[in-house]
Amino acid sequence: QVKKQCDQKLLIRMKTKCVPCSLNLDTPCPAGYTKITNGTGTPDCRYYLEIKTLTLSFPGCRHRCVKEFEQPECCQGHWGPDCMGK
Repeated sequence: QVKKQCDQKLLIRMKTKCVPCSLNLDTPCPAGYTKITNGTGTPDCRYYLEIKTLTLSFPGCRHRCVKEFEQPECCQGHWGPDCMGK
């Protein structure tokens, strides 16, 4: 039995919105994603506050999230929706 289907595993990475670090502890990742940072997350961003005509920038935190995704693919020498053909 020759293997026809060779699915590729892809890792999709994303970051949550930048917020004050003190408020980031319970920030969830979107549905289907797994949080890979702990505590308040990574302090690598800035968030903005608008006060009347002023926009202030502050250092903030965000979480990193990952999702594993399997992309259907045919093995070498096979093609088509059912990976037949040789």
